Amino acid sequence: MAVTTLAYLNELMSKYTPSSTYFDAARTHRSGIETRLDSWLGVREMFETGSLKHGTGVWFYSDVDYIVSLKGVRPTSTTALNKVRDALKDKYRNTTVRTSRPAVVCEFAGGDETVEVVPAYEDTVGGGYWIPDPKTGDWMKSYPKHHNAYVNDANRKHSGAAKKLARLAKTWKYKRSVPVSSCYLEMRAAKYAAGEDAWSLPIDIYHYLKRLRDIDLAAMNDPTGLGSRFNAYSSTSSKADAISKLDTAVSRAIKAKNYFLAENHDEAIAQYKLLFNQ
Repeated sequence: MAVTTLAYLNELMSKYTPSSTYFDAARTHRSGIETRLDSWLGVREMFETGSLKHGTGVWFYSDVDYIVSLKGVRPTSTTALNKVRDALKDKYRNTTVRTSRPAVVCEFAGGDETVEVVPAYEDTVGGGYWIPDPKTGDWMKSYPKHHNAYVNDANRKHSGAAKKLARLAKTWKYKRSVPVSSCYLEMRAAKYAAGEDAWSLPIDIYHYLKRLRDIDLAAMNDPTGLGSRFNAYSSTSSKADAISKLDTAVSRAIKAKNYFLAENHDEAIAQYKLLFNQ
């Protein structure tokens, strides 16, 4: 029996969905990281965030992400990153520990157990956390717990459409090496899904990508109305590369959509294989 377009997309999502235990090894490093940072810098709290926590992670590509809220007076973001990096380098001397804004990346087990640690300072007056801004090099306000709740609320519509769309968007990003923020793609997917009255994945993949192209990957206002804007890219050169790859993605997505509507599943799937580099 021939595979339908929807069956193929479901298989693709299943292929890139991490198992519930896949990143358990990486999570075992949490206690050591928190203890070292607390002894060196002082920790208010440390909690998991990011795509794995949100249920939008991509197998093989996504890492375990933590936000560590530090005590004391907030320095420059560069100083904070360097202090966290140096503390963890001193503890894990046989592990690659490097800075990659907004995080310090620890590549345990040769990168098989990668953990990203984002230094943060809690805003005890206005709420939220100050985290390093990848684009400006300064600080930006973030509300990770509120953002997770927003994605979960949007995901209740259309039987989990927001997270499915976010995972497919991130799969495209990773498989096609698109220099665009995973967080941006996820928040755009949640906002898109929340605004749709009907849902058909092959149709909505196209409209979502087309919308990203129509707005030229413009920065996104925080949909919770609390934090800083979400930037899609970190530099002019990365934007040009992302837009070029987005143009190609839109072209393939509309062909896949039209083949799907014509019930030509083989050709629709062929376009998705190109889109997601399968």
